Amino acid sequence: MKYCPDLFNYRRRMSHEVTIGSLKMGGVNPVRIQSMTNTSTLDTDGSVEQAIRIFNVGGELVRLTAQGVREAENLQNIRFGLIERGYRQPISADIHFNPAAAEVAAQYVEKVRINPGNFVDSARTFKKLEYDDESYRQELEKIRAKLLPLLEICRRHHTALRLGVNHGSLSDRIMSRYGDTPAGMVESSMEFLRICREENFDNIVISIKASNTVVMVQTVRLLVATMLDEGMSYPLHLGVTEAGDAEDGRIKSAVGIGALLADGIGDTIRVSLSEDPEKEIPVALKLMKHVVNCACHLPIKAEVAGVFNPYVYQRREALSVGNIGDAHVPVVVGTGSDFGDLKPDYLKSHLALFTAQQIEAAIVSPVPVKFVQLTYRDLNDELIEQLKSSENIVVILSSDHANPVGEMRAFFHTLMNKDCKVPVILYRKYVDDDKENFQVSAAADLGVLFIDGFGDGIWLENPMLNDDEVVATAFGILQASRVRTSKTEYISCPGCGRTLFNLQTTIAKVKEATKHFTGLKIGIMGCIVNGPGEMADADYGYVGAGKGKVSLYRRKECVEKNIPEEEAVEKLLALIKECEGK
Repeated sequence: MKYCPDLFNYRRRMSHEVTIGSLKMGGVNPVRIQSMTNTSTLDTDGSVEQAIRIFNVGGELVRLTAQGVREAENLQNIRFGLIERGYRQPISADIHFNPAAAEVAAQYVEKVRINPGNFVDSARTFKKLEYDDESYRQELEKIRAKLLPLLEICRRHHTALRLGVNHGSLSDRIMSRYGDTPAGMVESSMEFLRICREENFDNIVISIKASNTVVMVQTVRLLVATMLDEGMSYPLHLGVTEAGDAEDGRIKSAVGIGALLADGIGDTIRVSLSEDPEKEIPVALKLMKHVVNCACHLPIKAEVAGVFNPYVYQRREALSVGNIGDAHVPVVVGTGSDFGDLKPDYLKSHLALFTAQQIEAAIVSPVPVKFVQLTYRDLNDELIEQLKSSENIVVILSSDHANPVGEMRAFFHTLMNKDCKVPVILYRKYVDDDKENFQVSAAADLGVLFIDGFGDGIWLENPMLNDDEVVATAFGILQASRVRTSKTEYISCPGCGRTLFNLQTTIAKVKEATKHFTGLKIGIMGCIVNGPGEMADADYGYVGAGKGKVSLYRRKECVEKNIPEEEAVEKLLALIKECEGK
């Protein structure tokens, strides 16, 4: 596992240290927390005020969009405004399509983010282009010619550079050779990294993001392994793009970011919510604290299963016991009886529960499904053989270890090494009256296991919260991990200075109009930077096209352009009804 020093024992990946103004990132420094404003960068006072709100709740770095040279120039005024108010924390410029804006911004801020997908290449068109080796090499030379002036300015002003690859904005050139794959996303980053290394510029941070948590996790793992092969150890910025808002946004972010933090990967994180940006910081802090708290723990001994591939999703092979295991979607077990629209597949009160000590009684029991409660410490060769001998046992796997992810992983890898195909339901109990903290903790603990292909069900308990809240969180983790869809998924960006409509109001309207649909994916994007690409696997898209104008998409195809904003939600609903027959 080149990307991870130890799958079972938490150990943070060692990256090299970068300097972002007064902030040190990577190396032995703590995981840094950041966010991004959604104000116009030409609004100096508004941007200063919002940045201060982010800093005041624990943000350590604030990013602002700079879509043009005018916005880049005004970053100087925002920087001065913050200093006048006593805030010297670093700020970063977010650049798309405009190398000139990046060169200006690099003179005034401590960090500049560029997107390898559109720094040189034009906007993605989804056209299949052909490049022979020579034409491809010429494209790389174009990148070098555009990048070197920026590197020189960054070097002169001690400005850090972030290479931020997004799944939704890969260039047509990368798509032509690698397709819409983790390998393509990694190569998009490596092309720029190799140039930076050749120029001896290493004050670099990297991010590779996607709204699909499985793609995001697999791609970052592959990037770490690829960098290691080429002798690189750049620090990593983690985030799930277009995660959405409310509970869905929190759970989805915790699943994706938490999975990589559990692998020891990550030097800075940004939880992207379609809400006021200062609300992102407490979620990020809770997530980081939860994962890092498992750093000092008793060692877990296990061997990695030879069939496990962390870069490609493959569900662990399990027997079918009723509707559990095999090709069945993971089930949800609930405690209590007061549930909302999402109802569990099984109730605790109806389960035939056995302990490890009662395994022989379970085997001879006449009930059709026997649920045996186990921990990793219960496993031994004799017990595994007993599990293999019965065709109607389901394991309820729990862990009270300080590192539950590592211990539960060890359980699954041991089963695979012993060719034991008993289905397994993941169980965790929390005692927490902070609903947000519960959602973040549960998603971080269990999401990574589903992404790794483990788990045939989920059972959460929390006596401090209502039954429906706990079960809804379980369903949310399954959906965020891409293993079971139970409701419409909204892929919505957090908003920035490029956003062309009131994002929060629009999301609320779209959700209200489409809440009766089941299993659809609807993208709501403030602008076209990542919109069409990040929505590539969405069924329908609502994208800002201009001031007060919206374009509607069905999958990758724009079906109606420049609709007045006040008519757009109604037209989206009509499009869905027409196509879905609902």
